Amino acid sequence: MKSSTLEVTKLLDKLYNLRGNDSVVLKEMDTKKATAEEDLNRTTEEKGALQEKIAGLKEDNEALSEQGKKLSDVLSKIDKNDYAIVIDKLKISFDPEALKNELDESLPKTIDRLNKEIQESEDKLVKVEEEMSSAITTIEELGIRRDAAIEAQEKLNEYFDLALSGNINITRDSITALLEQFDFSEEETREAAKILMFPEDALYDYDNRLKNSEKKSISEVLKEAKSEAEAPSNEKVVVEEVKEVDDKAQSFVENKEITPEVVEIKEVPIQEVKKVFDKEDLMDLFTEVGLDYLDYTTSDLEEVLKHFDEKVIRRNVAVFKNNNLNLDIFAENINLLYDRELEAKVDRLMRIGKSALDIYLNPSVLTKYDYRNLDKAIILLQNSGLDPKKVPLMAY
Repeated sequence: MKSSTLEVTKLLDKLYNLRGNDSVVLKEMDTKKATAEEDLNRTTEEKGALQEKIAGLKEDNEALSEQGKKLSDVLSKIDKNDYAIVIDKLKISFDPEALKNELDESLPKTIDRLNKEIQESEDKLVKVEEEMSSAITTIEELGIRRDAAIEAQEKLNEYFDLALSGNINITRDSITALLEQFDFSEEETREAAKILMFPEDALYDYDNRLKNSEKKSISEVLKEAKSEAEAPSNEKVVVEEVKEVDDKAQSFVENKEITPEVVEIKEVPIQEVKKVFDKEDLMDLFTEVGLDYLDYTTSDLEEVLKHFDEKVIRRNVAVFKNNNLNLDIFAENINLLYDRELEAKVDRLMRIGKSALDIYLNPSVLTKYDYRNLDKAIILLQNSGLDPKKVPLMAY
């Protein structure tokens, strides 16, 4: 369950990057938007040029068809012999019939070529318009996504502010729903939820390091943090264990006269004080017994610690497992986790024929009664001639 300092630092690098103006998510969106805007400007110019070209080609095609027909009609009406003397004396090469034949052969080919060029330009115009439409759509979508990213960033900052002030009390689902909008793996999402729901020294130290580096950019600070995390650690491992010297040993130490001479060191009996459980220990216990601590809020864990008894917790979880009761009931009814009469109450309900499903659907019966009053309620139903098994638990 526990993550290394390097892993936590890398995750905090990513989370704090998402909190700032240089967020990779916002930068990526801005880059894509800039590219889309360039595409829009380019396709707008290309569209204008193509539309102008197509209009010119169509105008030429129309004029060519009209004038070619007129010229063909004129040539067909000319008799070469009517101009024989002029043609002969001036040595003019003029053959109306040959010209008409050449015109009739070349004109259709030229018109076809123009039509083909018009079609190619129109096809290209369609593609350009599609690119333009795609660029416009991208710009609009990025605008919407950026607004959503800013909103998610504000929510992330809100969660961090609450966590750093010690006032956060949110569920894993809230954090998961938020981080789904960013590129987080399942493991990163789980660890991020733990950091926010149960803030520890690593978060406070990281945040303080950022606040004490006001003259540097966020990117520079994150880079330094990453370098520090990756560097070999020279820190000493300190084992926090409270030990108490017994009365005899204490008396020996107080009464023994200490001289510069070498003093013989005797082994002194010690007695360990019972370890005090904290939130981290409780999360370890939850994991060990099969509970997902991220299903519980900070106030839930604090409530369990307030009534903490490891044996009771282990026994109650085992009772649920042995009776096929869903452990999710604890998440909605945290007091059942430290209820010392839970086993007796579950056993009483099972003995009158209630199923695990009955209890799962109506867990309030376990929180509503202590064992004595639950037993009274069952006996009262029996004395009234009713079968407790057939009476819905919600009516208890």
